[in-house]
Amino acid sequence: MKRLTICAVVIGLGCTPAFEIEETTIVAIHAAMEAGTLTARELVQAYLDRIEAYDKQGPYINSIITINPRALERADELDAALALSGFVGPLHGIPVMVKDNYDTFDLPTTNGTLAFKNAIPPDDAYQVRELREAGAIILGKSNLAEFASSGAFTVSSVLPGYTRNPYDPLRVTAGSSGGTAAAVAANFCAVGLGTDTGSSIRGPASHQALVGFRTTMGLTSRDGIAPLSLARDVGGPMARTVADAVAVLEVIVGLDPADPVTAASEGRIPDNYRQFLDSAGLVGARIGVLRQLFEEEDPLEDWVADYDEDEDSTTTEPRTIHPEVLRLMNQALADMEAAGAVIVDSLEIADLDEIRDQFPTIRRMRYDFEKYLATRPEVPLETLDEILESGDYHPYLRFSLNRNNDVEGAPEDHPEYQKYLDAGKRLQDAVLALMDEHDVDVLVYPTFNYPPRLIGDLNTTHGANSGALAPPTGFPAFNVPMGYSFGRLPAGLQLLGRPFDEPTLIKISYAYEQATQHRRPPDLTPPLR
Repeated sequence: MKRLTICAVVIGLGCTPAFEIEETTIVAIHAAMEAGTLTARELVQAYLDRIEAYDKQGPYINSIITINPRALERADELDAALALSGFVGPLHGIPVMVKDNYDTFDLPTTNGTLAFKNAIPPDDAYQVRELREAGAIILGKSNLAEFASSGAFTVSSVLPGYTRNPYDPLRVTAGSSGGTAAAVAANFCAVGLGTDTGSSIRGPASHQALVGFRTTMGLTSRDGIAPLSLARDVGGPMARTVADAVAVLEVIVGLDPADPVTAASEGRIPDNYRQFLDSAGLVGARIGVLRQLFEEEDPLEDWVADYDEDEDSTTTEPRTIHPEVLRLMNQALADMEAAGAVIVDSLEIADLDEIRDQFPTIRRMRYDFEKYLATRPEVPLETLDEILESGDYHPYLRFSLNRNNDVEGAPEDHPEYQKYLDAGKRLQDAVLALMDEHDVDVLVYPTFNYPPRLIGDLNTTHGANSGALAPPTGFPAFNVPMGYSFGRLPAGLQLLGRPFDEPTLIKISYAYEQATQHRRPPDLTPPLR
């Protein structure tokens, strides 16, 4: 096999040093482009070659539904633009893998559903449009848990088989953005977009040694993203480094009249987020340790909400933690302290279980999804009921889809809607009160209390923490790699912050990343030779 590095040939001089695409960054890509040692075409072709070698053969990661047939053509356009007048934007020539519930005007958007297999939307989702305008190349659409319906695994009816974890193909990617996570982790693209209703950015990022940003509700638009629950849906970046995730974040934030929730961000977006990439960001930072979510004992009465993405699911997971993950968590705290942080260990949210019990179950998937379907005139199905009748969906969804189809009317008309809002406000107040009382900048806990499960294992616990606080409060939560259980299975550290305090999360995440450098590529997808 050829070695998949990019080598610029200079007449009479031979080759310049080869550009390694594995684990490269946006900054490195742009530096090589400016130096004339890398073109967007060469970069795109290199990623396409890796996808060809590893996604549907070899380790068979099975992460991608659709490859953009115009990716090389768009790369040529950007190369010509660079030669003429410079970079077209901050993401010039950067290949992006997009979860297949984001609308793309030139590629099918399936939401993982067979009924949508060849349906191409009339326009781009807001975030996709912003990426293109910044010069990014949409390389393809990644697999997801169909309808973004599960945080436990990534399987859909539009792509046969599970998406597999590139660190161990016998294990899950988590979900539902597992396709994006696997593609980014295996170096099939530079960065990716995922969505998160319960855990779906942070969970797959944890299982694949990635950075994943769930931002404050209202910081980014959800327009053009197939919804699961607009009460909790957030779209955002998944990347191998904090800096790359920040580069994507800067492009996708902003007010969007098509998503009224973004009005909350007015006046709360800094001039840029990269100014907060401070390697000394942990010096003096006060880190609150929420051991309440990862207990060494197993009191039967103590439970935490699962990250099953079924809207406002109240299913539960035990709070116990695997010894390997606990070891990594304790080491993460020691590393942050060594980097100058003040560790406040440990904290507890007062009445957390009682507050969570107050959330009524309000299923809004049918209402939100059918409003979205109205924006997809090319889809021959107009209702959730018609999708059910078609049978063109994965069988594991039958119960969930039927349960949601039984719910009529707007969520605001639900008799317990105000109770739902009140419970959310009480949880927000409890989290902020705890942070204020102890003067902490962030709360930290493992994203998962257990290593990635074996594919098909639906019995042993997955130990998810992501659904407990961030979605029901709307507060931002980031995942960063914190090492490997058993030396090879990725684990993630989760940082929860105050609303619209992404700058603090970026500072702390970046400083921790720089101090530890945990990210390493999977052995199963090495450089091509």
